[in-house]
Amino acid sequence: MTDLSLDRPSYLPPVSADRTPMLVAGGALVLGFLAIAALIDLRQAALFLVGGLLGAALYHGSFGFTGGWRRMVVERRGRAMRAQMLMIGVAAAAMIPLIAAGSLGGQMLVGAVAPVGVSVLVGAAMFGLGMQLGGGCGSGTLFTVGGGSARMLVTLVFFIAGAVVGTAHLPWWLGLPSLPAVSLGAEIGIAPAILATLAGLGILALVTAAIERRAHGSLEGEPGPSRPGWSWVMYGPWPLVGAGLLLALLNVATLLLAGHPWSVTFGFGLWGAKVAQAVGVPVESWEFWTWPGPQTALGSSVLADVTSVMNFGIILGAALAASLAGKFAPKVKVPFPSLLAAAIGGLLMGYGARLSFGCNIGALFSGIASGSLHGWLWFAAAFAGSVVGVRLRPIFGLDGFTRK
Repeated sequence: MTDLSLDRPSYLPPVSADRTPMLVAGGALVLGFLAIAALIDLRQAALFLVGGLLGAALYHGSFGFTGGWRRMVVERRGRAMRAQMLMIGVAAAAMIPLIAAGSLGGQMLVGAVAPVGVSVLVGAAMFGLGMQLGGGCGSGTLFTVGGGSARMLVTLVFFIAGAVVGTAHLPWWLGLPSLPAVSLGAEIGIAPAILATLAGLGILALVTAAIERRAHGSLEGEPGPSRPGWSWVMYGPWPLVGAGLLLALLNVATLLLAGHPWSVTFGFGLWGAKVAQAVGVPVESWEFWTWPGPQTALGSSVLADVTSVMNFGIILGAALAASLAGKFAPKVKVPFPSLLAAAIGGLLMGYGARLSFGCNIGALFSGIASGSLHGWLWFAAAFAGSVVGVRLRPIFGLDGFTRK
């Protein structure tokens, strides 16, 4: 008689949820939705919930760019990078036509399109280096903070500080050589733009596959479900491809609701500017904060800012996901060199993101998915900076790979 137990997968142990943070995060999501709907409008409240879903997907999928890029450099494993390329490609196939249409149902639609110049090149390289020292990218910092990481809270604080300094210096950087913003959809047409974007992403995926096969002889497979039935949806972990596809759909939803794609780092600069203003720093006189968009945001509640509201949702969504999985705030001792790296990395990411018109989300994901040429330059420069950052990690006792 065959022993069928040999064919059964080895599942993770039963989940013991962290009840207090679960109730706090879940309650905050409900109350936040109601408060934003009452104080701002229902659309803004819906974006808050989209942020919550983004946070859950990021946490359960451990979907960050930092660890995936580091794994490619250190281990020659490209599964995470291929999931990222698939995510961007799916979003691009939907977003490029929508952005070209200009509006839908009365909602104006604009892409994450920015100039291609020195500021992007330098800023993205700084960001790539910083994210390897800080331990997370823009979205990665948010979802790990939501999961209770004390180290990443340090990264976030200095990320905010760097973003504020970046707003002070950005006008000078914009005076350096630059090409105008280039939208592939506008320049070569919708269908060619989609095909060119998918071709570029496909080539990158094939390159990672070739490197991985040469180093290991075969490609790493996607792990199967970790829990019986559909319980893994609630408790995680999620497959990278599944998390990436959900993130792509949520970015499209953000475009339809907000009128622009998902972004992260403008909110950080706004938070820091409001704190600086509160302690007497005249940030309102800085050129950046006299521009119409930033000026309006600085003079309004943070609940009126789409990026801020979605960032709050991401943190709470990740906190709820971590609590359900019984993994909220793991107790770990963080050595001082690691904290120092977090601070340096946060400053570099904040400053670099402001110079390069966004982070891995606003510039890379949303930029390429919008058909913006600057997104491709951002990727190349940030990956180069990331390689340097990986090499510097041992100085701070961070050698080895940890997926973030």
